[in-house]
Amino acid sequence: MRAAKRPVRRIVVLFILALIVEYLVIPELIGASKDLYLLGRVSVPWMIVGLVLEGASLFCYALVTRDLLPPRDRPGLSRLFRIDLAAAAVAHMIPAGTIGSAGVGYSLFTSEGLDGTDVGVMMATKGMGSTVVLNVLLWLSLVISIPLSGFRPIYATVALVGAVLLALMATLVIGLTRGAPRAGRILRAVGDKIPGVGGARLENVVLQADQSLRRLARNRRVMIGSLSWASLNWLLDAASLWCFIAAFGAFANPVGLFAAYGIANVLGAIPITPAGLGVIDSVTPVLLVTFGLTRSVATLGVLAWRLVNFWLPIPTGIASYISLKVPRGSNWATMRRALADMFGHGRPDGEEGGGEEKAGGEAAGGRDADGGEAGGGKAGGRDADGPDADGARGTRAAEEEDHASDRA
Repeated sequence: MRAAKRPVRRIVVLFILALIVEYLVIPELIGASKDLYLLGRVSVPWMIVGLVLEGASLFCYALVTRDLLPPRDRPGLSRLFRIDLAAAAVAHMIPAGTIGSAGVGYSLFTSEGLDGTDVGVMMATKGMGSTVVLNVLLWLSLVISIPLSGFRPIYATVALVGAVLLALMATLVIGLTRGAPRAGRILRAVGDKIPGVGGARLENVVLQADQSLRRLARNRRVMIGSLSWASLNWLLDAASLWCFIAAFGAFANPVGLFAAYGIANVLGAIPITPAGLGVIDSVTPVLLVTFGLTRSVATLGVLAWRLVNFWLPIPTGIASYISLKVPRGSNWATMRRALADMFGHGRPDGEEGGGEEKAGGEAAGGRDADGGEAGGGKAGGRDADGPDADGARGTRAAEEEDHASDRA
């Protein structure tokens, strides 16, 4: 039954993507094509600055992860950064990618020896905190921009969407802290549908999350640090957009630009396309035009920014995943198994490419119920005890040495 639903869901997603491209993206490109001469005048230094700021934005997100994890047995910042990049790559490749990236991120964090409860609390806190920070920054920019540029109907829509998101998160937090057993049963049913996580594991996270959240709330240093890094994550990303627009000769009003950026990201958070693909790309230029930019500069600037904001993290994240899972000097077959493992975490119903059930419901390459290695998992339906398994086992000692050398 589930197998029959998946093609229908994919067709619906592709149809929605086609509508977005047909009615939103293509018209913007046609309008911008009249001024393609701007590409010959693009400022490379501004583009380089934009690229550096985007990298700094992603690094700040890794700093949020570091602050929210307990110092005990915490991996080094380099490994945390690569784990976040790998999760981002998955989120950028599948619709509702946050679910798939949660499975990959959870598996990678726990494979580093971190407690599953600590990882679950960190991921939930980071996701909710980042959303709250974006909405607060957006509302501040709207309050400032309304006297300067006037009120726009979309402001009310975005404020309503943000209020609904915050209300849902507040309900979740209250449910976790005041009704943990009941919330655990509900999330157990939800967790059974998340690849690489599992309902029993998620229920255990919920049952222990109350104490962890209260302990985290009492730690003022961690709260201030994580909120500061989350704010810089959004602000540096918006600054990167400003630089890419400046590369085409226009200097946008920073307040208006962040209002357009924030509105587009709030709308892009609706799980229709991967990481707001097509939504952010089309909504942002339209809003920037209302703040005084020309259509051509706004469209070309946003498309250039999305190359580093959306597309570049995909190959970077894949390379990061391979660097985490594959020891140095391994052959191509080992790398190919790691790629199959990575994409297997993002498949619905916890299935791999071959469609077979995984032992114990665990994601390939994860840890089994006794804390041992699951045996390398399956790639494309082939059992891990195939011809290439000996090479993987032979390099396990080297992989453990890499882990030890990367720890802070």
